Amino acid sequence: MNTFSHAHQPLAGIRMLAFVGDAYEDLELWYPKLRIEEAGGHVTVAGTIQGSTYSGKHGYPCTSDAAIGDMEASDFHGVLLPGGWMPDALRRDEKVLDLVREFAAHGKLVAAICHGGWIAISAGIYRGVRVTGSPGIKDDLMNAGAIWEDTPVVVDRHFVSSRKPADLPAFMTAIIEMLAAVTVV
Repeated sequence: MNTFSHAHQPLAGIRMLAFVGDAYEDLELWYPKLRIEEAGGHVTVAGTIQGSTYSGKHGYPCTSDAAIGDMEASDFHGVLLPGGWMPDALRRDEKVLDLVREFAAHGKLVAAICHGGWIAISAGIYRGVRVTGSPGIKDDLMNAGAIWEDTPVVVDRHFVSSRKPADLPAFMTAIIEMLAAVTVV
């Protein structure tokens, strides 16, 4: 039985989509997933194949809840783009790019950390957006028209971005604040 009040579960009814693939950054997927669930939200982790187990960069496994091909942005309030090397593979999947474009076009949360910004770059949604990310993709972000800032978290409209695992507390504070303001239907 859940004894938390709504004040302790500010994300009750919120549904987030998160992508997973081999060589994802372990903390950048698990920390947000667990924090969102702790706040009462639900996270669907989607990989190329439903029920497939993917290995993180540091060896932590994640079994996908669903297949990316079956996902619809209209079923979620936001999307999480974790880093690692996974985004370089997923950015080649047209369904991933279409989903991210749809989240952005509808003003829904697009949260990217570290190399997760590669997916947003390939989706073409960062032109004129203030962002941060791994210093390793700074040039990629700027070449995509993003406005780079070297800070733990950047919030620009419905875009939230961070640089690295050490920024996760600031990243999640911004995400939870943004999602808590969403009207759940």
